[in-house]
Amino acid sequence: MPTDTDTPLKTTPLTAAHIALGARMVPFAGYSMPVQYPDGVMKEHLWTREHAGIFDVSHMGQARLRGVAPLSAFEEVVPGDYIGLKPGRQKYSVLLNRTGGIVDDLMAGRPVTALGTGDDGLFVVVNGACKDGDFRLIDEELAGQVTIERLENRALIALQGPEAAAVFQHYAPAAAQMVFMDIRLMTAFGVDLIVSRSGYTGEDGYEISVPAAAADDVWNILLSDPRVRPIGLGARDSLRLEAGLPLYGHDLDETVSPVEAGLTFAINKNRREQRDFPGASRIARELAEDPARVKVCLRVLEGAPAREGAEVADATGAVVGVVTSGGYSPVLKGGIALAFVPPACKAPGTPLKVIVRGKPQAAEVVTSPFVPHRYVRNVG
Repeated sequence: MPTDTDTPLKTTPLTAAHIALGARMVPFAGYSMPVQYPDGVMKEHLWTREHAGIFDVSHMGQARLRGVAPLSAFEEVVPGDYIGLKPGRQKYSVLLNRTGGIVDDLMAGRPVTALGTGDDGLFVVVNGACKDGDFRLIDEELAGQVTIERLENRALIALQGPEAAAVFQHYAPAAAQMVFMDIRLMTAFGVDLIVSRSGYTGEDGYEISVPAAAADDVWNILLSDPRVRPIGLGARDSLRLEAGLPLYGHDLDETVSPVEAGLTFAINKNRREQRDFPGASRIARELAEDPARVKVCLRVLEGAPAREGAEVADATGAVVGVVTSGGYSPVLKGGIALAFVPPACKAPGTPLKVIVRGKPQAAEVVTSPFVPHRYVRNVG
């Protein structure tokens, strides 16, 4: 969500394109970013669910980690198995502090060409508001083991939705062979790209790292397809919320562990046994015993949507938790939210209440995601 700042805002290589399209620009992660275009958030959201939306996510931090053994070194700051990560694949993970709290969530992968050639480094994408601190932490913790090449000269474009694949594959045929979480080096639009079949909307699609100098051309070519419309931060947030995906700084922070956040899939079995990552003792304890709080998905059954900070009460009226992300679901046509509650309240079907403007409103715990993911896991 937009955040205010007194610091002069940075711009992305696509800022002029957003303004030309009539975008409403707001401060976000230190950048001037489009929150919505003239169509508005609701139409942008539904267009992405039905067709293809194009997003500027160039504020994110892109970097290459290189070294003698960068995969094993990276495991010193994350709980995922990167030594076993195959070339051409990427994985979601979390940077951890020494008490097991989440410093940031990220994607890290091993991009290769269609022939399987590449290098042994990692391509890492972190959140824009956290990138300076993330790369500083990695540099300090892995000093002498890896070098960080920050890719400040690249833009990042996401193309998401059920028609995204057909649009992109017209220009990049090699992308047709990719499945969810594949990552490849390829040439399209006359430039070198780093492409992953992933995104943060719950839809099929691609994230496309492109040289900054070519960003306008790539953006405009993709946008020239009638199936594609520009999408701002507002719809990006409602899309990720429907997909049940957490947002750093809201649902995740340095006090929240991966177990509390429901991100245990990011902790590989071998790493759980080895306990050789930051905060392993806390995380092992929470895996063996319920933590004090857990993240749940809530459907708001009556009244207005519950926003971040709204209290959550149990059936007796006792306050037991708090909403960390909430809003209106254009697909479900009602309020949805992510919240932290005690483990005793986590079972789907558990009746709860959200306190909105002082009034208790009925809510219910539901399984994640609110709207089914449509990732492509098999080609053909």
